[in-house]
Amino acid sequence: MLNTLLTQAGMDGRIRDISQKVLDDIRITSEEGLLLFEKAGLGLLGMLADHVRRNKNGDNAYYIRNFHIEPTNLCVYNCKFCSYSARQTGNPWDYTIEEMLDQVRNLDTTIQELHIVGGVHPSRDVHHYATLIAEVKKVRPDLYIKAYSAIELDYMITRAGMTFSEGLSLLKEAGLNGIPGGGAEVFDEKIRSEICPDKTGSARWLEIHKAAHLLGIQTNATILYGHIEKYHHRIDHLNRLRELQDQTKGFNTFIPLKYKKMNNPMGEIGEVSVIEDLKNFAVSRIFLDNIPHIKSYWPMLGKQIAGLSLSFGVDDLDGTIQDSTRIYSLAGAEDQHPSMTVTEMELVIREAGRNPVERDGWYSEIKKAV
Repeated sequence: MLNTLLTQAGMDGRIRDISQKVLDDIRITSEEGLLLFEKAGLGLLGMLADHVRRNKNGDNAYYIRNFHIEPTNLCVYNCKFCSYSARQTGNPWDYTIEEMLDQVRNLDTTIQELHIVGGVHPSRDVHHYATLIAEVKKVRPDLYIKAYSAIELDYMITRAGMTFSEGLSLLKEAGLNGIPGGGAEVFDEKIRSEICPDKTGSARWLEIHKAAHLLGIQTNATILYGHIEKYHHRIDHLNRLRELQDQTKGFNTFIPLKYKKMNNPMGEIGEVSVIEDLKNFAVSRIFLDNIPHIKSYWPMLGKQIAGLSLSFGVDDLDGTIQDSTRIYSLAGAEDQHPSMTVTEMELVIREAGRNPVERDGWYSEIKKAV
């Protein structure tokens, strides 16, 4: 069917040539990625992304039993897209280590991954957060701990007077297994100056992830799309990630995150369509030929659209979450209490024609549904 589509009369010859490169597993350029965003139809993008997904992961679609802890919403930064910080909600929280350990003690023993992210606390450094990880590991040594965005790491490590390598080594020794991809937003410096002017810059974000990779710490990557950025900003962002991945091979997963408009100063710009969501997943899968997985974060999009995204290059739906995150709920996500059972997760995956695979934090298979 794809070859038939490529021979259709009227198709832009440039798009036909790019499509053939994708089918031949040849890397496309930034200029070609931009053309896919601007000129390619959604159906073609879906089929091309599906080709890349199948080559990398077959018909497997992954999920994990996970739980989030968000230590605080106190934050030194004032990002215009944020609906989460205390200055936006008027409802501050700041958990003690013991309060967070109580959450860990109450976890079901089947939980595989603990995801820890929050605001950038003004008075805590990396030693505090290393202690948290070490104490969690005492309670649940089996947990894969994915913790602290590069934005948090920049502040906490710098505050302690350490280099990134030193701070990350301390966290690794405490039991850190991976780093989430948050805080990347859009790498273009002009865009950042408008939406998050006082936040860690793109070069430092990439520097922190590179330092983690060189220490053997796996990381994820994200983009915040659907606000004031243009297609060329997205491609520039993807290309910077692809270049770093060529050097380090340290990124596990890429996660496009949709801007949500509720309860933040940028709300008047609205939100992009589902078609734009699916296009973004597809071009990301096609362009990032060296990152193994593309994740659709279902609390952001809703279960139905996340399931649909599995036909546009996505092979990971994140996890069960158990109503443990407020970040997208506060921004107006459809599901205000995000939680999915394993049965629900596997149903969404099966309805998309994929094979559900329960994984751990390293993407090792725990159970493949039959």
